[in-house]
Amino acid sequence: MTAAPKLRDVSVDEYLADELDSQVKHEYLGGYVYAMAGATNAHNRIASNVLGALHAGLRGKTCQPFNSDTKIRVKLPTHMRFYYPDVSVVCDPNPADDSFQDQPVVIVEVLSPKTRRIDEGEKKDAYLTIPSLCAYVLIEQVCPSVSVYRRTDQGFVRDVYDGANEVIALAEIETQLSLSDIYDRVEFVPERENEES
Repeated sequence: MTAAPKLRDVSVDEYLADELDSQVKHEYLGGYVYAMAGATNAHNRIASNVLGALHAGLRGKTCQPFNSDTKIRVKLPTHMRFYYPDVSVVCDPNPADDSFQDQPVVIVEVLSPKTRRIDEGEKKDAYLTIPSLCAYVLIEQVCPSVSVYRRTDQGFVRDVYDGANEVIALAEIETQLSLSDIYDRVEFVPERENEES
């Protein structure tokens, strides 16, 4: 999703309070608030497919998936950030009255021309600092291809899954994601630079 800046320094408490009443979602980067733009049908179908597959795969287990209305708080050494990933999985959730999660185990973003740079750069760098995070999943919209940054003893390592027959093992949460499920009923169309998401 494309961010449009609202240039004024906002406290974390003010941001969280305002976000509960806002008609538009905003991400928060160290005092600055950015409005989120809408997404294409392809983007939303992929995100919904992932959420549905994870919901089914995690039924009866400790971990639970959350949709794109759930913020993730990232505590960096110099400031705080709040992002809205497309899907996240949390095994140790915050209290029910919080409006964000602190300990995601898996974070999923669906790539688009306008968000690719942020998802593969700024957000990736921030997400990978979260101690609980085991996998950061980046999903293409124009072809069946998924990149997974997985935590290892040597740091995060990137694996790429290409083709509808591939299956992503997510042993950290005792389930898996097949690309055939991720891309169920998705019509691939070439990326256009002027698309919103």
